[in-house]
Amino acid sequence: MDRSVNLLDVALGFGEHQVSDQSPLSGKVVVIEDCVETSGSFVLHQIMKRLLSPPSSSHSLIFLAFARPFSHYDRILRKLGCNLAAQKANNRLVFVDMLMMKCSDGEEDNVSAVAKLFREIQATVRKLRSVTDTNITVMVDDMSLLEISATNSHHVLDFLHYCHTLTSDSNCSLVILNHEDIYLSLERPAYLLQMVCLADVVIKAEPLASGLANDVHGQLTVLNKGISSNSRNKLQNFQFRIKENGIEYFYPGSRT
Repeated sequence: MDRSVNLLDVALGFGEHQVSDQSPLSGKVVVIEDCVETSGSFVLHQIMKRLLSPPSSSHSLIFLAFARPFSHYDRILRKLGCNLAAQKANNRLVFVDMLMMKCSDGEEDNVSAVAKLFREIQATVRKLRSVTDTNITVMVDDMSLLEISATNSHHVLDFLHYCHTLTSDSNCSLVILNHEDIYLSLERPAYLLQMVCLADVVIKAEPLASGLANDVHGQLTVLNKGISSNSRNKLQNFQFRIKENGIEYFYPGSRT
């Protein structure tokens, strides 16, 4: 196995019995859930790096940025050894800065704004497909901010269903980050329940049950519904430590 492959990669299917350059996430929905105490953004960063590295890889990424500008992701990915500016220039990364776009102008306009956003994504997918038979991933860095922009969770549910059609019609991957605990005191929106229902892989980033530790920053639980129920890899739990130039993953009790 490639020494660069870590526990999260293996849980997602990267580096294990891959056929050519086909992504193990093709046609799948990946939902990342985090909380205030433990951000799951680093999972997005790792998946971005895995998809865009090496430069010869046949993966393309459409990134919808609601939470941070391009400069933020470019700075972090450079530390991980991936140059996002170069990937943009090579048309392997399509970065949609939602911070610069307006999604709310009233009830009727909200619906058209969500539909328009999807049509732009759909057109981008078709354009990428016309150039090369590439693996395409659509990534959303904060689904809860889309709800705020659209002002209506039903519009977010519509957008989710629109994007889900890309997994079946175009064999795209859909990777979504959402904050699980912001709805603890409220009724959970329908789109949250639908996301988990549609998800082929659910990744939860949580703090340690035992509390804070200097050398362990949290734990990940990865449920991969696409793996046989008889496989020990269907549900995995491991801990992580965030370092300056990457993430270290390890099983509980394996550190001395």
